Amino acid sequence: METTGTSVEPAADAELQRRLVYGDESALTEAYAAYSGLVRGVAVRVTRSPAAAEDVAQEVFAQLWSRPYGFDARRGSLRTWLSVLAHRRAVDWVRSEARHRKAAAADDSALQAIPDTGPGPDETVVDRERSLLLHSALAELPQSQREVVHLAYFAGRTYRQAAVELGIPEGTAKTRLRSALRKLAESMADPPDPAWERGA
Repeated sequence: METTGTSVEPAADAELQRRLVYGDESALTEAYAAYSGLVRGVAVRVTRSPAAAEDVAQEVFAQLWSRPYGFDARRGSLRTWLSVLAHRRAVDWVRSEARHRKAAAADDSALQAIPDTGPGPDETVVDRERSLLLHSALAELPQSQREVVHLAYFAGRTYRQAAVELGIPEGTAKTRLRSALRKLAESMADPPDPAWERGA
């Protein structure tokens, strides 16, 4: 739907809400036409991402449609209510992205607990043994953990992408990856990164 730049008078907010409660789709169209630009503007200022702002806008109007009784015209205008809702959703998005970045950084640092298997000029024999040990340790992992490690560190996927490819929740993929890295670190006689213990 395109924003027309129209606005809804505060006095009409209660009537608009009543129509939404009764499932009048044209009421949602009117609200979107009047306020989608405002909602996206609030969201993009918080997220700094037009794509994220569009997602936030969709969530805000989906909530207006599914729970119109959440708005109370006696306590303020629909414009204000949607602005506050957009801001909250945008802040939630920023916090979620920060958590994902922190988790990805922790997983990357966890990989450092596994010794580098690339042989140096004076360490050919030692490094070959380490490589064999690593492959042996990988082979001993349960298949579910092996799949995540392969996708994350040999196929270049993030744990979130691995979760999608394997059809499992992100939390499950992350747990399997941590467990696998812990076992590999123990097999290589190297203690796991403290970041694992903190659940970073």
